[in-house]
Amino acid sequence: MTPRERIATARLYLVTPARPRAWIEAALAGGVDVVQLRDKTLDDDGLLAAARAFRAAADARGALFVLNDRPDLVERCGADGVHVGQDDAAPALARAAVGPERIVGHSTHAPAQAAAAQADPDVDYLGVGPVHTTPTKPGRAAAGLDYVAHAAATVSKPWFAIGGLDAGNLREVTARGATRVVVVRAIVDAPDPRAAARELREALDG
Repeated sequence: MTPRERIATARLYLVTPARPRAWIEAALAGGVDVVQLRDKTLDDDGLLAAARAFRAAADARGALFVLNDRPDLVERCGADGVHVGQDDAAPALARAAVGPERIVGHSTHAPAQAAAAQADPDVDYLGVGPVHTTPTKPGRAAAGLDYVAHAAATVSKPWFAIGGLDAGNLREVTARGATRVVVVRAIVDAPDPRAAARELREALDG
């Protein structure tokens, strides 16, 4: 099964800066299906070095490893795909760089962007948000819960609600049709990544 096929069954998606393999494996053991390396402090060599821990942890736990915003480094990092934003490389350019079997994810913030991603054959999954304002995306206005409900009604591709989500507010998005979520601080800032991931997964599955 290719990474593009596997993304359809993913539920819990973690975005994190560089972390040791043991930390990543703990989060995956708690229920994370996809882990994305997003670290704006690293140069190319730093990303390549950090990617080794992500690839090894993903392989050990049967998870997917996605690289943020660098389709040109996906092959060298051994990643399963890339995630690009509205201001990053266009999905067609990302697809050309990563090939036909790897994942291309795309951020969306409004209904028109969701419709474009839904129609784009190069996009495998959508990020829908930010549901709430978040310091990981400074200056980005919240898309709100209505956008989550819109995605649930109109998007058939896999899509993940994202933006300020944690175990305490996950019910807000699942009640509006979300079955997949992306988190950052809910696991990255937790003292125990495995326990944090398990709590999120139980809330998502429940």
